[in-house]
Amino acid sequence: MKLTTLIYCLILFCASCASIKDVEISKQLAASKCNQQNLYSYSTADFPKPLNELYIHTKIQNSISAPSLHIANTIGIIDYLNAYAELKTSQSSEENIENRLKILELKQAIDHQINNASLVISAVSSELDCEEERVSQIAHYISEKQGTQESKLTIGAIVLGATGAILTGGVIKNDKASNAVGISTGIAEAGLGLTMLFNKRKIDFYHERNILQDIWEGPAVSKLFPSFIWYYLNSEDINKNSLRKDIIDKWSQFGQIDENSKDIADLYFGKGGKYTVDDLENRADMYDQLESQIYLLKQKLMTLAQEIDEIK
Repeated sequence: MKLTTLIYCLILFCASCASIKDVEISKQLAASKCNQQNLYSYSTADFPKPLNELYIHTKIQNSISAPSLHIANTIGIIDYLNAYAELKTSQSSEENIENRLKILELKQAIDHQINNASLVISAVSSELDCEEERVSQIAHYISEKQGTQESKLTIGAIVLGATGAILTGGVIKNDKASNAVGISTGIAEAGLGLTMLFNKRKIDFYHERNILQDIWEGPAVSKLFPSFIWYYLNSEDINKNSLRKDIIDKWSQFGQIDENSKDIADLYFGKGGKYTVDDLENRADMYDQLESQIYLLKQKLMTLAQEIDEIK
């Protein structure tokens, strides 16, 4: 039985050393450098009114598509567009320098709003991308440690099995001693096998600033998202859910979250806790999916800008 005891001691020693290293890497990555702790302050009164409650110049209605109008309203340029369209309409009858200057000033103001919105989108997307990479890095570290441990345990099991076979196959002549060694090596091999089976490391990973939490809970306003992006994520109509709800539905449909599990909600959308490699990789995927949806807003801004340029 001494052989079995020795094997178990080695397993416990390896596990304890790995735990210390995991704590060290956790401390190194605990403080995120992916943002400057920006907190946004606004109220629902700062959100734009629904399009059906706004006056839209006929030229704008005829020149700009409904999706682009929604984006224009989201970034707050409907009034600019109405004034721009009015000047463009009167330009044909009043060709003068003053009128042309006003058109240029309005176009500059519109372009400025679009460019500013693009910068804000890039800033939010970069934070999400950084968090994704950070979480993936931790997951990769833990995965590497698991792989190294499994390799060592596999080699140990092979060596132990071969040693037991040699000893019981003729080296030890005493039947009782041979049986004892066979039983001991068998138990030790089973112990190594169980250790490999349950070799699922966890690491304490906490996130005080949790953008995914706002997506999950859907507060009226968000301190972590700029106002127009939060409006964009939450705006919906009779025939279509909000983008935020679509994101949550996809997380659920693809098995990334269980909407009925409080433990999952507390882990991903709370302050954090003990993450496995699979949990970390899943969290990274959730960041990536959210980032993609927000970054697609840039394409919609580009389409809007092109349609505005084509107004005659």
